[in-house]
Amino acid sequence: MTPEEQRLLDAVEQGEIGDAPTVLAWLAGSALELPQAELNEGLRRAILLAAAGGDPHRELGVDDRAVKALALDLYSDERRDALAGRIDALVLAARDRPRTSRALLFLAADLDLAWRLFALGLLAEELSSDE
Repeated sequence: MTPEEQRLLDAVEQGEIGDAPTVLAWLAGSALELPQAELNEGLRRAILLAAAGGDPHRELGVDDRAVKALALDLYSDERRDALAGRIDALVLAARDRPRTSRALLFLAADLDLAWRLFALGLLAEELSSDE
């Protein structure tokens, strides 16, 4: 684990940043190799969907249409398996952080939800960079 990842786990443990499962799903997914063109295209479509539903900078949820569309655009069995492996690795790294461990075990128990939360994190990151 990088020092930055350790700091992020510490911040999650202290409740200093966002929704723990979303942040941790994003962290786990950040290690995935996504072709930039595919990611950009998926994000573009998701932003258009978010804009069609109102203010694209509103707070999005895991069941928002734009989030589900991005999750579907980027999904493959191999990527989901890689996300699962990364969540497992984070569980080991966070074993001395009870709050963070619980959130990671929650993600490990529902990989479909973890995948959508990863997509939510990607979309939130993209929308925040547009501001």
